Amino acid sequence: MKIAIRYYTKTGNTKKLAEAIASAVNVKAKTVDEPLTEDVDILFLGSAVYAAGIDQKIKDFIKSINVDVGEVVNFSSAALIESTYKQVKKEVEAKGLKISEDEFHCRGAFKFVHRGKPDDNDLKNVQEFAKRIVN
Repeated sequence: MKIAIRYYTKTGNTKKLAEAIASAVNVKAKTVDEPLTEDVDILFLGSAVYAAGIDQKIKDFIKSINVDVGEVVNFSSAALIESTYKQVKKEVEAKGLKISEDEFHCRGAFKFVHRGKPDDNDLKNVQEFAKRIVN
């Protein structure tokens, strides 16, 4: 099974999640600045919420996919909203790709809100999530 991990982060919260997933599934986490160069069965795609929306870099990355992707699995962090799933799903489906109904989301630290998040428990949970998706 071919697996890829791509993420975008401004604060480092989503990078922590991506690296935890990478550790769990033994695949290198890369930023969305690195395009997919080969077909994958699972693409773990990490994003966060900035000003109530996903960053344009995530949208551009999704639009740039020109290889076969079996399924996109969303993971995200945000200080206020529940998840990036709906916004990512809209972009993924507009590209004609399939998105998993399973996703991982946790709180992310922003200024004085949710300090220390994602924490060790969140990182353990995202690793368990990734292992479940892959198996």
